Formats: sequence, structure tokens, C-alpha cells
Amino acid sequence: MRLSLATTALLILRTFALPSENRGSEQTERVAYPQSGALDVFNPPPKLFHLWDYTANDGQCVRDLERAHAVAERMQSHYWNSSTGYYNTGNLWGDANTYETLLNLMLASGSSEYTETMLTSLTMKAGADPGTDWVQFIAGSNDDAGWIILALIKMSDYLDARGEEGGAQFLNSAIKVCNIIGREWDDTCGGGLWWSTAHTYKNAITNELFFMASGTLYLRTGQEVFLENAKLTWTWLLNSGMRNAEGLWNDGLTDTCENNGQETWSYNQVVVASGLSLLYAITGDESYLTEAEISLDATISLKTENGILRESCDDVAGSTVCDNNQVIFKGIWTKHVQFYLDNVKDDARTAKYSAFLGAQSSGVFHYGTNGSNDVGTCWYAPDEGGSTFGVLSTSSGMAAHVASAKYGGC
Repeated sequence: MRLSLATTALLILRTFALPSENRGSEQTERVAYPQSGALDVFNPPPKLFHLWDYTANDGQCVRDLERAHAVAERMQSHYWNSSTGYYNTGNLWGDANTYETLLNLMLASGSSEYTETMLTSLTMKAGADPGTDWVQFIAGSNDDAGWIILALIKMSDYLDARGEEGGAQFLNSAIKVCNIIGREWDDTCGGGLWWSTAHTYKNAITNELFFMASGTLYLRTGQEVFLENAKLTWTWLLNSGMRNAEGLWNDGLTDTCENNGQETWSYNQVVVASGLSLLYAITGDESYLTEAEISLDATISLKTENGILRESCDDVAGSTVCDNNQVIFKGIWTKHVQFYLDNVKDDARTAKYSAFLGAQSSGVFHYGTNGSNDVGTCWYAPDEGGSTFGVLSTSSGMAAHVASAKYGGC
């Protein structure tokens, strides 16, 4: 039986007898399910709130913008492959992050030089095509889909900010992808999205991305279903046990729905914070900011060296090496702190994180960047041969410069 969208939207709460191996008991719990948002937004209402302030060069540090552009130019000339629509040595989700950062840079500086890259990338071509088969495109990777949603929304924002056509189609595509991954929520572990359609793992980042995407889509469309989904996902995350006693989010859950104790990657600490800042912007409830800054402050206290972010795999001497996913995590942290401050709009909180954002950009420039303007994986100290260089590590450094340009002082 096929249910209409309206009928599906009414199925918000369902009751399940959860298996004992999932929750350690046989009690019956009420498990909330995400709702689907309407797909037709080609004539959307005025956006309730812009996630980012698009006043180009307003108070931005020109030095840091110039550094970001130098890195971007190297990245585009050395890694971009116009024949494939992807970056050489990149990957689907990392490329989506890179597009988002390039759009941030163009909006901050008032430039448009990377627009062609955006529109010729396979991801943005898919976003511009109302006939795209998104199930096939994301190929079961719900976490990758979350990054794609954010990139599509940013493309929509960019076109709208420039007064160009096409923004509504990108927003519509983002909603489609969000609805697809929303169907991956079930009662295992009391809720939450699966990392992939294989249903083998529930983790932090997939649900943090759905949380942020839902809040962002509410602010773009005014559809209450997205706000309800954002609140639902935050409640599940808060009660999941994935945030440890140090205030850091571990990677995910075990098969018995316990914190798996795996690595506390920097990006897990910040996407949830930017999602919480959206709920604050919507509701004015400062308790969301208190929750957000638990993980932000723990990152600064526990995941740095010399005042610079350091992942567990970062080592200037090369005893450990980050893989092609981990190399972009630190840049994501800086980018989402920028989003956090954009949403909060509070001078005291900006002052709290300003010096740290500036230090990340300085570390990238002085320790992480080689003579060709590639950025390596290690920012915390001079390279001793252990820093590795590629498009995603370079994109990560670019994000640090863009965030510092706005909030890091100069």
C-alpha cells in the first residue's frame, strides 16, 4: 500500500516493543519518526532566516581572504578535473564540503570566479536537474547525503544572494535528499538514522547532519515538519549516550546501543553545535547554546596542541597518517564554528572563539602550507615530513582561512 505524503506526515509516533539486545530491556517505548517535507518549493515563501550573513567584505579580514583565495586557486588549478566533474584524489562527501567552502569564500569576498566549477560539478548538475535519481546518486551513504544536502542549500543561497535564477531547484533537491535519508530512521537504539542503507551502524555524524539539515530547511521553507525533525533528532542525540564524560562525542554506538568509545573526531563536536545554534536562532532558548559549547570547549581543551587543532592521526613526524576522510575534519570544525557564530549573533560568544579561529588560520599558513599553496594535514607545528598534501587537506585549510576572515580578528 502506498501512503500519501499527508498520511505519512501523520505517522509521527509509533509504538514498538524494542528487542532486548537493542536496549537491554523488553519495555515498550514510544519511538518518534521524522516526517517528510513537501517537495514542491519552486515558488517558495520568503526565507525566514539566512544561515549566513552575505554582506561581502563587511568587517572581513582581507589578509585571510587573500590567503583563502590563494589556496583556492591552487586547488582549482591542480586538483579540479572538469572532464569528470570531481576533484582528483577527492571523494563525494569531501567534494561537497569543498563546494560549500568555495561558495562561502565567494560570498564573503564578493567574487564569482569559482561559479563555473560549482555548476559543472556532478553534484551540482544533479542538484539542478529535477529528474535526478537521488537514491542512485547517494548509493546508500546516508552520511554522504547529509553533506550533499548542505552543499545544495548553500548553492541555493548563493544564487539567491546574487539575484540569479535556479536557487529554488537546488533547495528542492536538498529536500528530496533529506526525505530519502529520513526514511532510514527506525526504532533500533530508540531511534536515529542508520549510517548507510546496510543498517549496520548508527553513528553521531549522520544524525548530526540530519539535525542540521532539518533546521536549515525549516529556516528556508517555514515548513514545521523540518523543525519537528530537528528537535526530534536532537532529543535522540542527547539521550543516545554518544557524548562522553569529557563532553566529546564518540563516533557511534555498538550493536547493543552503547557508546562505542571510538575516536572523538573534531567534526563530530561541531556539526551538532551548528545544529543547536539553529534551534537557538529559531526559539531563542539559550539552553541550546549551553549544550553546544560543551563540545566546542572540550575540543579546544582536549584536541589541540600549541593552541591548534590536532586529530589523533596528525603527526608532523609521520608516525601516524590521517586517511582521505580524516584530512578534512579540522576545516569542518572551523567552518561550523563560523556558522555557529553566524546564527548566535552574540558579541561575547564571538569574542570567546575569535582568537582560537585566528590561531587555526595562522597555523595553516605558517605550518601547514607549502610553497605551492597546498595545505597539509598538520597545522600544529612545522612539518617534519609527516604532513600529507591533497585536495581535501587543502580544502580544509581554505575553510580555516574563511572562518578566520570573518571571526578571527586580523
